Amino acid sequence: MYQDAIVEEIHKVREEYSRSFNHDLKALFADLQKQQAASGRKVVNLSRKCSSTSRWSGQTKELNEDIKDASRPSA
Repeated sequence: MYQDAIVEEIHKVREEYSRSFNHDLKALFADLQKQQAASGRKVVNLSRKCSSTSRWSGQTKELNEDIKDASRPSA
């Protein structure tokens, strides 16, 4: 089986990082959040929203309405 040196190195680094926190996911997560905050980079929230504003009308509609509108044949 083919062994990719880069993938092997990534696995090794990940294992060492996890071991440094005694494989404690809460501690790993807290460290990653601390690193993120210290980076000063803008964080973008990509979670879905319940409603969206129509580009043309400016009115808010539920996302499910878009699906219903798309299923109707256009005239």
